[in-house]
Amino acid sequence: MAQTNEKFNLEDLFETLSEELPEDTDLSELSERWQYYLKHPIDLNMTDGAELIELQFLDPMLLQHLLDYRTVSGNFINALELQAIDGFSERLVNLLLPFVKVGEQAPFKDMKFGSLEQEFTLRYARLIEKSKGYSILDTTKSRYLGDANRYALRYRAHFKDKFRLAINMEKDAGEPFFKDKQRLGFDYYGISLSIKAIGQLRNIVIGDYALQFGQGLSMWNGLSFGKGGLVQNTARQGPGVKQYTSLNEANFLRGITGTWHFRNFEISPYFSYRSIDGNVDHTTSPSTISTIAITGLHRTPTEQRYRHAARQMTYGLNVLWRHRRLKIGLHLNESALDAVKIRGNSLRQQQDYKGQSLRNISLYTNYTVRNVHLFGEYANSLDGGSALLMGAIVSWHPRLSSVLLLRDYKANFHTFYGQGFGESSNTANEQGGYLGLTYQLGRKLLWSNYIDLFRFPLAKYQADTASTGADFFSELSYIWYKKGQLSLRYRHRLKQVNYMGEGATENGLVNTGKQQLRIEFQYSINRIWTIRSRFETNMFQKEYEENSLGYMLYQDIFWKPKAGKIQLNTRIAYFDAETYENRIYAYENDVLYASGFGMYNTKGWRTYLNIRYRLNNALDIWAKYGIYYYPGLKTIGSGLDMIEGNRKSEIKIQLRWQL
Repeated sequence: MAQTNEKFNLEDLFETLSEELPEDTDLSELSERWQYYLKHPIDLNMTDGAELIELQFLDPMLLQHLLDYRTVSGNFINALELQAIDGFSERLVNLLLPFVKVGEQAPFKDMKFGSLEQEFTLRYARLIEKSKGYSILDTTKSRYLGDANRYALRYRAHFKDKFRLAINMEKDAGEPFFKDKQRLGFDYYGISLSIKAIGQLRNIVIGDYALQFGQGLSMWNGLSFGKGGLVQNTARQGPGVKQYTSLNEANFLRGITGTWHFRNFEISPYFSYRSIDGNVDHTTSPSTISTIAITGLHRTPTEQRYRHAARQMTYGLNVLWRHRRLKIGLHLNESALDAVKIRGNSLRQQQDYKGQSLRNISLYTNYTVRNVHLFGEYANSLDGGSALLMGAIVSWHPRLSSVLLLRDYKANFHTFYGQGFGESSNTANEQGGYLGLTYQLGRKLLWSNYIDLFRFPLAKYQADTASTGADFFSELSYIWYKKGQLSLRYRHRLKQVNYMGEGATENGLVNTGKQQLRIEFQYSINRIWTIRSRFETNMFQKEYEENSLGYMLYQDIFWKPKAGKIQLNTRIAYFDAETYENRIYAYENDVLYASGFGMYNTKGWRTYLNIRYRLNNALDIWAKYGIYYYPGLKTIGSGLDMIEGNRKSEIKIQLRWQL
């Protein structure tokens, strides 16, 4: 196999899975699994599909086609046979090849698969310029209690894939370190032990874990991806019990879980008890919590007061029954707080959860028959409303497939851990229909499209009454096998928002629209040099206001010699966004496990340089320097994050030691 992890760029996968992610999203949960399977490729002749589901980019219809191909044609002789399976485009085969193998041969012949593998990773990062929050000395004012340094320490141990131990420690910028309320050092500690099998028990996890069941309406911890370039991936494949290894400090469970296999049944009980952040008032009886915080930041006196202010106990049971191509699952859970959750006063908060104990029940299923994959989930919060999602993937022709998804989330449906597909993130107060279409025009030409129409029956953020919207997407990609790709992408989003000016409708809303156009070219000049160029522009429209424009142009260069100790990549970008609505997100390469999306806003330049230096077979060092330069600004940011001047730069250094 020509590709190895040194030659593989994960940014294509991240941007394919999701159109936009927040700037501070921690993607290590997924990138760590990808790195693991790059080192330990999945044997196409041994897998039952569970490992392939973890890759996130193989939709359920194609996964079934792969398993059926192996059943009919016998074991794979070569991984390139993937090209012969219906629906496996050249683009998908390119994505999949680095993660799979046939037989025992693997790209990393020197890896000792029968021994204990250990990995230590130490990361240091900080902004070079000083933010306002670090300069305030008045103890009566909001300020940052710690320094601007960020530290992260990770330890991993694997033994024959039988057990995995993960330990995380992290301190964010501005948080105290071995002082004040953080005398134990790091702000966040996470530990989990995963055991693959003990008899009929599978995926036993002690410590931090994540649960991903059905379509995510009732229970889905960790990362979830919405609308993106892989149209069929709107149909989720819940892998069930997972070890939680992310540095995100919210949306996970802490306790014990596992799966018991009994004939056609998979029974997964779980128990969790952990501290959560929130604004808790202990002067009332019983105590009340008005806000549950999920940022994981504890920099200011207020954030420190919120830190671990409440306790949450969660327990439940998931039962999955399998019969050939049919799966039916039942999920029950209850979460209890040690304080009473109360509602806010705004219109959009009138349907929020109120109480101390929240119970959910959901029923989900999926079934594949010939070239049709049916999926769906119905969930009910026993104190309130319901949520329903159902859909189908249809392969009309080896080159033509579609996906239809319908959703109806009641405004009074409540869940602490649900992350259903939709325009909003809270799996409530939304109705919609999604139709996607993928057409393989030729061996190298792929056309992906979707249209999503949605409605919010009650008030939501920026809309105090019922509102509607739409999202149109189309992308045409031309792919050279292992050489390059040229893509053209168009997206148009329509929404209604509050408007107090003259000309507003009776319900006080006006229409807004954002059109985006992207052209990208990526090409491997040879085995050492790769280039990537992108131009993206957008226009934001709002009734009774002037249109605003934004654009960005960047050039990436990758230098990855076949031999040698140094690899590097760099970017230079120019951007001009007239308003915040014209901001542009783009994936940025980073040190290992620290990849993320950068936000390009206002007018300026962005450049960064990543260097990896391999000291020997066990030690690697990464370093990144990045800078934003805004020629027309005197200050950057606002509030405690405000920086005097027109430059904002950051440095990261990371050391990895493998045993």
